[in-house]
Amino acid sequence: MSLMAASARSTPAADSPGMGLRERKKLKTRAAIRDATYRLITEQGYAATTVEQIAEAAEVSPSTVSRYFPTKEDIVITDECDAMLEAELRARPADEPIVDSLKHVIAQAVHLGFDDDPEVSRLRTRLQVEVPAVRSRMMESMSVTGQLLCRVIGERTGRDADALEVRVYAMALVGALMETTLYWAEHGHQEELRDLMDRTLETFSVLLGGTPGAPPG
Repeated sequence: MSLMAASARSTPAADSPGMGLRERKKLKTRAAIRDATYRLITEQGYAATTVEQIAEAAEVSPSTVSRYFPTKEDIVITDECDAMLEAELRARPADEPIVDSLKHVIAQAVHLGFDDDPEVSRLRTRLQVEVPAVRSRMMESMSVTGQLLCRVIGERTGRDADALEVRVYAMALVGALMETTLYWAEHGHQEELRDLMDRTLETFSVLLGGTPGAPPG
């Protein structure tokens, strides 16, 4: 989802080791659709860009675009970073506070994603602010990242991932990080996104304490 829309690479490299031909073709198609979408939006605006135009620019059929991305908004907000985020969080020390783990993982994601294509990062977050449909779809998709955080937090604390306290904590984290990307865009992308993320996580840690079931801090 778009939690890391500004800070994670939209699509893993299609030449990743061990990736099969079918998966590489899928990734290339997704990348082509995204690239065409961003180019058209930059040239003529979001509202004027149609799925048919995107398909033509990406050299695929409109049905292919819809198969990969059910709505135009999904092209902007969908990414493949959730699996990466979960894997990186699981690789952190089991006794590390989840906020500290997130600081580490987000710092890496910001470095890789923003350096890879800063203009796309700015465009995606700007659309989340300016286009109500994009923002609405982004909020709908928050549950996906929230669920993965619930799993990690549950494992860290020995609590049920579906426990109310775990769910509230995870979704509060997701909401805080989403607001950070919106703040970044609303203020013209003037500040460093990594610094804003650090401020957010520090604020979250101070206001809500530690991971549920664990000592504050």
